[in-house]
Amino acid sequence: QVQLVESGGGLVQPGGSLRVSCAASSRTFLIYAMGWFRQAPGKEREFVAAITWSGSSTNYADSVKGRFTISRDNAKNTVYLQMNALKPEDTAVYYCAAGTTWSPSLKRDYDYWGQGTQVTVSS
Repeated sequence: QVQLVESGGGLVQPGGSLRVSCAASSRTFLIYAMGWFRQAPGKEREFVAAITWSGSSTNYADSVKGRFTISRDNAKNTVYLQMNALKPEDTAVYYCAAGTTWSPSLKRDYDYWGQGTQVTVSS
């Protein structure tokens, strides 16, 4: 069992930056691929970014490429999502997820999910 706890969400102005974090409880954290998804009100949960267990490969949704960066620190059992040049349409609850297979954008291939952290981009 893996517990995931997101943090770092908040209110930021358009064009600003924010970093959200996801801490995992498992000592076997490093075997999991990690992903970030987001869900805006009235919309389906969508893929944002993912990273392999080693950090050697990453994958991003087209809507965030060049603005968001996913990274992980296996010594701290933590994955990060650095978000730059934020837009109002980035407003959503951001969820991290862990899975043992590498299917970056497929929700069904993630085994564990956090509770989410709210990111609001507004002036």
